[in-house]
Amino acid sequence: MNVFLDGRLELSNNCAERAVRPFAVGRKNWLFCNTPAGADASAAVYSIVETAKANGLRPFRYLQFLLERLPAGCRLQDCLPWSNSAQALCK
Repeated sequence: MNVFLDGRLELSNNCAERAVRPFAVGRKNWLFCNTPAGADASAAVYSIVETAKANGLRPFRYLQFLLERLPAGCRLQDCLPWSNSAQALCK
């Protein structure tokens, strides 16, 4: 086994299990989307939340950031999660 050959490897797959957990929980929640449009909306919000997490942002703050700036005509490039303004306001 590679675990015995390389001490940097972990014996358990807990990290991978934690990474997959939101998808498993989401799968149960998606059963309650009544229409394809509702499912599309749920998928869009879920993608935004997971992207915010992957970029080290607080999801609620990032959603608030988007909902305040996009309707006001802010450029999309300035609202991406890795932009300086998003990083400064949503961490």
